[in-house]
Amino acid sequence: PRPAGTGGGPEACPQAPLAVLSKVELRVSCKHLLDRDTLNKSDPCVLLLMQSQGQWMEVDRSEVIKSNLNPVFAKIFTVDYYFEEVQKLRFEVYDSHGQAGVGTHDDDFLGGMECTVGQIVAQKRVTKPLFLKYGKFAGKSTITIISEEISGNNGYVELTFRAKKLDDKVSRVLGGNRAGWAGWALLSVVLLPQDLFSKSDPFLEIYRIDDDRSEQLVYRTEVVKNNLSPIWEPFKVSLNSLCSCEEKRKLRCVVWDYDSRGKHDFIGEFFTTFEEMQKAMGENKVQWDCMNPKYKIKKRNYKNSGVVVLLDLKIHRVYSFLDYIMGGCQIHFTVAIDFTASNGDPRNSCSLHYINPYQPNEYLKALVAVGEICQDYDSDKKFSALGFGARIPPKYEVSHDFAINFNPDNDECEGIQGVVESYQSCLPKIQLYGPTNVAPIISKVARVAADEERTKEASQYFILLILTDGVVTDMADTREAIVRASYLPMSIIIVGVGNADFTDMQILDGDDGVLRSPKGEPVLRDIVQFVPFREFKNASPTALAKCVLAEVPKQVVEYYSYKAFPPRCP
Repeated sequence: PRPAGTGGGPEACPQAPLAVLSKVELRVSCKHLLDRDTLNKSDPCVLLLMQSQGQWMEVDRSEVIKSNLNPVFAKIFTVDYYFEEVQKLRFEVYDSHGQAGVGTHDDDFLGGMECTVGQIVAQKRVTKPLFLKYGKFAGKSTITIISEEISGNNGYVELTFRAKKLDDKVSRVLGGNRAGWAGWALLSVVLLPQDLFSKSDPFLEIYRIDDDRSEQLVYRTEVVKNNLSPIWEPFKVSLNSLCSCEEKRKLRCVVWDYDSRGKHDFIGEFFTTFEEMQKAMGENKVQWDCMNPKYKIKKRNYKNSGVVVLLDLKIHRVYSFLDYIMGGCQIHFTVAIDFTASNGDPRNSCSLHYINPYQPNEYLKALVAVGEICQDYDSDKKFSALGFGARIPPKYEVSHDFAINFNPDNDECEGIQGVVESYQSCLPKIQLYGPTNVAPIISKVARVAADEERTKEASQYFILLILTDGVVTDMADTREAIVRASYLPMSIIIVGVGNADFTDMQILDGDDGVLRSPKGEPVLRDIVQFVPFREFKNASPTALAKCVLAEVPKQVVEYYSYKAFPPRCP
């Protein structure tokens, strides 16, 4: 529901994303659901919706659990937690008929519940009744939400399990005697398990045992049909979810024989820890006896009900923005200034480029506010400063990517003050002209960023600040350039100066949907933030900087995560 790159912004900063305090994992279970099916029980699924601008929008949905009125869903919902905002959630439970997708008119509504993220986080465990339409109770149905904060340094682990020689539950049920089964054929259609004439259909569940000895379902594998030695698909879980980032925390793993009517047969279980699992890294494998406690007591020569093997374990560290910065990643800052004629004659006090000795103009205010933040992350404190839309000496031809220090071989200035001095110095030497083309400058910075990408290191990330007084003229080329840049280590901040109508500029910011090139190709990442400066005229300089730079840490992490580049010196 939260458009990419927005965050729903506070009132003081309409375009700004709120700072994500953390992410929260939500686990869902239900009890005493209404039974809407005739032959079997309901097949429940949960939809999570979040309220955005007065409308409910779907965030995610769980798996469908067959024939179960007391489901514990394996799906873990992840939501961003914003302390400053009331985030309204709605959980809707449906009896899925498996046709056109959950939540359609073909599915039966089993009940819904509304609450806020704050309520769930504060209470950690929330149990509420489910309601049908018009506030009517859905019988005795309840839904329970359990929340966990994902720690900032959280990583995830990829696991691959298989089993060998699992018990054949059909053979166990009928005493191992498969002779004379023909007489059971008709009866089995109604009374006996559907896998009567086949082997077990095993699946694996992993539970984390918490400090209060309660168990939390971490993951449920897919069902492998008719196989006593299944190999389950690899899966990923966060370390926080698996073991609360505690290697010695006990885990309970259970193997079941699937039954379509929800009456799964217990095959066996074993206990382990993440510390023990890690022995499976590399070429090593770890295995456990899958034990059925009842058989162990009753059968003298009982050894196990099969063996479960961890074939592979891979740990993936999730790095933060600070991991990259502290690892040596530099933030290279480039400013691009609009010198088109619509700004007005710089010698006129009404001009947006007028140099008032007592008060900086809007261009300088925006430049200094953003630049002073960025300079802390650049060790040499040298910033590229470019101009566009002016006729420049010596031939006074229109240029859309000239160095404002007029040094074509080195467009860098010494610190923010050096950029300010170059800006003030170049104004008398140029002729403001047009049009407002920004694609050339985006492409110029992108070429430098592309060279950096080829190093395959997280060593330099580029921020381009574009200051302009109007809507860009080359919108199609600009969209194309942004799509190309979204694959590179760079972010673009556009600050609209003056009182122009910047409505058309919102298309460049992915807030109202995914930005696409003229050919329809979407951006890989949302890398553009657009803000009209007039919204900050009466605010402190730090308010503008906070607003336009708030997304940069996320964009840095997204890029390096996509490229799988770790910090240079973790």
